[in-house]
Amino acid sequence: MRLQLIDDETGRTLAAAADTDPAKAGQDLAKKAQAAGIKEAVFDRGGYQYHGRVKKVADTLREGGIKI
Repeated sequence: MRLQLIDDETGRTLAAAADTDPAKAGQDLAKKAQAAGIKEAVFDRGGYQYHGRVKKVADTLREGGIKI
């Protein structure tokens, strides 16, 4: 699973993480976001339903201190 935090205005990737485990990828992304000073993000699920892996990533980011 690949995750990215992207600045929509500039199209620049601010932080990224990848892992086969959604929880690990979410934890890694939350740490990188915190280090970059990112405290809030908009969650774009890309057309996927909000359940399973998608929900796990969102929950893990929230637990890591990122407001979604």
